Amino acid sequence: MTEILALSGISKRFGGLTAVNELSFSLKAGEVVGLLGPNGSGKTTVMNMISGFLAPSEGLIAFKGEPISGLPAHRIAPKGVARTFQLVRALPSLTVAENVETALAFGRHKLWGAVARERALHHLEEVGLAGRAGEKASTLTYIDQKRMELARALAAEPELLLLDEWLAGLNPTELLTGIDLIRSLERRGMTILLVEHVMDAIRALCSRCVVMNAGRKIADGPTFEALRDPEVVRAYLGDDHA
Repeated sequence: MTEILALSGISKRFGGLTAVNELSFSLKAGEVVGLLGPNGSGKTTVMNMISGFLAPSEGLIAFKGEPISGLPAHRIAPKGVARTFQLVRALPSLTVAENVETALAFGRHKLWGAVARERALHHLEEVGLAGRAGEKASTLTYIDQKRMELARALAAEPELLLLDEWLAGLNPTELLTGIDLIRSLERRGMTILLVEHVMDAIRALCSRCVVMNAGRKIADGPTFEALRDPEVVRAYLGDDHA
């Protein structure tokens, strides 16, 4: 497999606070990798730097061999990078379908009109929102807003999908559906970096995990080995469990 994403010595400082400290890892095309760590470890900051919402203070990010460090989000997304957010960012005055159509209109292929509508309906069906296209986005439950956001991300036709706690808050049935959906994306060859606290999902989906604590990488390897690493156990549970 070819390398699709590489982070080399990435750091991010906010004043005197170092949120991410000299982080390096890479993803191969088609991998589903978990980015784990306790709250405040810097995971979302990493996602923000990869997707262009934040610029690194230092270090290099490359996507398909091309440097993207510090490029704004609107220049990174058309290259094939899409994401979801911890807090859903819907366009509440638009319908569910229109939210997805915006991604198609401003995405890689600039689709409009009937073609965009048809594609939007396909992605909504894909995430379990068939029949909800005409509803206002503001009327959706939180879980369904997350589904809509994923449909919008998929509409961008990404090669790299960044999922920031997309499975959080799902009930057991919804969680299984979400896991199946992510597996279907993996079968299509999509590369996925997954920030998640639901360990059942991590074990089901990720053959490999990168684990952070206090801004630095403390483990990177096969999921079951990484989760047993004494430093990872200590980071999550404290010294008494390591």
